[in-house]
Amino acid sequence: MSAKDSLVVDPPQDLNELLDLARFLEHHSAPAVLVGPDGEQIALPLEAYEVLRQVVAAMQHGESVSVEAIDRQLTTQQAASLLGISRSTLVRLLDENELPFDRLGESRHRRLRLHDVLAYRERTRADRRARLDELTRQADEDGLYDMDSDAYRAALTEARKS
Repeated sequence: MSAKDSLVVDPPQDLNELLDLARFLEHHSAPAVLVGPDGEQIALPLEAYEVLRQVVAAMQHGESVSVEAIDRQLTTQQAASLLGISRSTLVRLLDENELPFDRLGESRHRRLRLHDVLAYRERTRADRRARLDELTRQADEDGLYDMDSDAYRAALTEARKS
């Protein structure tokens, strides 16, 4: 699938049918069969069934979805958009070897693989969660959750001075 062929599908306006499908998928852990309009049936492979479950779950939460080949190549702008950062920030990350990339022939154009971008996004999310957990632990140890807001502001002001 090329970038131009990429298809993003928004959740339906009426979620009732989607909710019915979500409930059905929650109660069945193994794939069933697809039935065509002419009654022809074909077994749904487990891998396709799992993708269907993920698509329905995302749409149920109001998210748009796109199914892409994991080795799809992205432009720097596409990768930056996926990560929610500016293109210049992404280029800095590439220059710092934070993400692998390929160059197109002799040109300066860089391409990133979707799976590398997704892996980087997950690493940064995990790092962010770990840092937040550590800050929460420290705040709990320091008794900051037991303070009223005025005492907290005073402690914060004092901490900023030192």
